This record gives sequence, structure tokens and C-alpha cells, in this order.
Amino acid sequence: MRMTRRRLLVGALAAPLVTRYARAAEYSWKFAHTSPLTFPFHIRLAEAAAQIGKESNGRMELQIFPDAQLGGDNDLLSQARQGAIEFCQPTGQILASILPVTAVSALGFAWSDYSKVWPAMDGELGAYIRSQIAAKAGLVAMDQMWDLGFRQITTSTQPIKTASDLVGLKIRVPVAPSLVTLFQTLKAAPLSMQFTEVYSALQTHIADAQENPLTLIKVTKLYEVQKYCSLTNHVWDGHWMCCNAAAWKGLPDDLKAIVARNLNEAARHEREDIAANDKVVQADLEKAGLVFNTAETRSFRAGLKEGGFYKYWRDKLGDQPWEILEKYAGKLG
Repeated sequence: MRMTRRRLLVGALAAPLVTRYARAAEYSWKFAHTSPLTFPFHIRLAEAAAQIGKESNGRMELQIFPDAQLGGDNDLLSQARQGAIEFCQPTGQILASILPVTAVSALGFAWSDYSKVWPAMDGELGAYIRSQIAAKAGLVAMDQMWDLGFRQITTSTQPIKTASDLVGLKIRVPVAPSLVTLFQTLKAAPLSMQFTEVYSALQTHIADAQENPLTLIKVTKLYEVQKYCSLTNHVWDGHWMCCNAAAWKGLPDDLKAIVARNLNEAARHEREDIAANDKVVQADLEKAGLVFNTAETRSFRAGLKEGGFYKYWRDKLGDQPWEILEKYAGKLG
């Protein structure tokens, strides 16, 4: 097979990103994630990895394995806890599969906009969640959360205008308890699967719908297998940059400072990227053929309240995190 320039480029992008120095790194760590190569998450992480190598004079090397090369989100979470990789980037919803309290920041209609999200996640709520991750998950989370965005619903069948349009809908969701229970409460038929399976599931109509932030819908070309996009903003979530606790403990303090500072600075840039993308991505998706509508979400909120969604999660998470959440987000349920 002839190796064209395009094949060389694609191969280079797909390979793990490693910055090389004249001498071997004292610490060579694996950071695996599931975001696509063109997503702001990967781009900013690659920049941070290069800066970490530079500031440490090659002592610290982050090998980045993007685009689910080493497995889906739940797989990577397990690998990081076991020490097979050092870093992963689970969302609060994915972490909730092993530590339910991390779902507190990603519950249905908790957040009206970013003006409430970031003060909470950079403040008391984020600090509480990080303390629970450290105490109970065998991981250390960096201080700054990375943005994934507000989630919207796409379908191949009909637009979602009110909660009644969800009844019986086969909708793909992550392997995340809070999203599964949200759609179950609204009488949809949620199907949990890893993100790498979504496109084919929609293409073959194993699922007729899915829900994700607009930027991710665009870069993964889900518009090719979906017709409608309903703006619901039903959940916000972000990525925790999580390190295996034993590996982090064994890292010298000066390298800890370099890694943490660069990942936290990159988080702030990535947030700006997502915010900038959100201003233009809807127009790009409309050009690609998606038909947009804005859902009437009062019926969603009413359905969650009447179905006991908020009571269930308050009982599951406990009073303390719930009270911290409502301090920033306002009264739920």
C-alpha cells in the first residue's frame, strides 16, 4: 500500500503524543482519554504535556493516548485506579459509577448557565467533590475542572419539544447512573453504552437518539446519522483530571507543582475554547443538515420532580453535598 502524505498525517495524529528530550524521562506517565483529536480537550492537553516536559527539563513526560485508543471512559477509569495508566479524564457522571456523590454537579436541570457553574466548581462544591474522590476512589483530582458543556438531545425520528416526546424513545446515554435515571424518570428507554459505540448504534437504529454537547456532536459527525437537535440544556458536566493516587504520592513535589499548574492553566484555556465554539457550532450544524428547535423544559422539570428524581438523588448523595449544590444552583425539586 502506498504511503501518502495524508496517511502519514493521520497516523501521526493517532499515535500517542510524546515530547522527546535528549535524556530519558525520570517519570514517563500515560494519560489516556476519549475525546477526539480535534476537540479542544485534546488540543489543550497536548499543549500542557509539552509545557510540562519543557518546564521539567525532560524529567516528566506525559504520553497522551487520545480518542479512546486504550478503551472507553469506564475502562480508563478502571485502568487509572489500578495503575495501568496514571491519568484519565472522567466526567462527574462517569465517576458516579464508582462514587455516586460525583454526580451532584451533573444532575438534571441543576444549572441555568455558566455564571453558576464555575463559581461552584472552582469553589466549595468542587472542593467537596475532590475530597471525596481522594478519600474513596484511589485517585487525586486536579483543582480545575475542564468543560464538557451543556447537553442537548438529537434524534432521527422527531424533534423533542416537551417531555412527552421522550416517552419510549431509545436514547443512548453514557454508562452513568444520573443520566440513566433522568431518562428513566421521564419514561424514555435509555441505552447505556461507551461513546465509541454511539455512531454505529445510531446508524443501525439500535438507538434513535443520543444526548451530548453541541461541540462533541459536531466533531464526531453525529449529524450524519441524526436529523433533529433539540436544545434542552438538561445537564452540564465537565472532566475531572484524575491521577492514580499512588503514582501521585510518589512524584517529587517540584514535579507535582509543574503538572498541576499546567493542567489547571490548560483547563481555563479549554473552557474559553468551549465557550467560543458554542457561539458558532449551532450554525455549522445547521449547515450540515441538523434541524434545531428549543424545547419547552418546564415539562421536563415537572416530570423529574413528580417522578421522584430529585428526592432519589438527595437521599443517595446525602444532605451535605446537596445543600452545597443548592447554595450555588438554587433550590431543586
